[in-house]
Amino acid sequence: MKRVLETNIGLVYLFLYVPILAVVVFSFNSGEQISVWQGFTLSWYAKLFENAALWRAVRNSLIVAGISTCIATVIGTTAALAIERHRFRFRTALVRSLYLPIIIPDIVLAIALLTFYVQASIPLGLITVIIAHGVFNIAYVTIVVRARLQGYDHTLEEAARDLGANEWQTFWRITLPLIAPGIIGGALLAFTLSIDDFVITFFTAGVGYTTLSVHIYSLLKFGITPEINAISTMLLANSIVFILLFLWFQGNTAASGKQNAR
Repeated sequence: MKRVLETNIGLVYLFLYVPILAVVVFSFNSGEQISVWQGFTLSWYAKLFENAALWRAVRNSLIVAGISTCIATVIGTTAALAIERHRFRFRTALVRSLYLPIIIPDIVLAIALLTFYVQASIPLGLITVIIAHGVFNIAYVTIVVRARLQGYDHTLEEAARDLGANEWQTFWRITLPLIAPGIIGGALLAFTLSIDDFVITFFTAGVGYTTLSVHIYSLLKFGITPEINAISTMLLANSIVFILLFLWFQGNTAASGKQNAR
């Protein structure tokens, strides 16, 4: 039975990661075919740095992801603190509504946002994409920060109050450092989802405001090439870097907490 389970796990990992590995490997292929290895080269990455349209799309993606992540992190963290600390009217309805942007299919949310923009006579552009990304990112940040608050020790705040700290001093010196891993985790998740999003961006971006995901889609119309593999590899490397940064920060935070406890 144990061998069957181990074999099953191995097959699942192969199914998930072999295609990703193939994309990375063939991004260094000297030929234009993506299934026949013809030699090692970095020329496809060199072409990416010479592609002005690609870098405009990257710039737009970074602008959208950066701003929407900041907005979602502030609002999501505030919402999580309010939900966990206070009991107010319609609290249950608010908590349930937070899951709607996650549960609703992207195509439905995209059409709803596009309809709202049209009815409100809001011209499509980067601003509309930022608002759209903020809508679903707030839910993810709130959920992640709430999970961090589940094991929060409120007696530390009470001790700070007893020592003469006011509400703002307690928040900046006690609350914020303790929930920082959750906030950073939610922000990293929001940033990654924003960079990766295609459907909502495709519906809410105007002409001339192409993001990286939409640009990759336009390239796919002409077939999959090693250049697309190179772009995908760079996106993969970006995600890995963000994950490593989060793990490093979380590890340092845990180590600091143990030292302070001692």
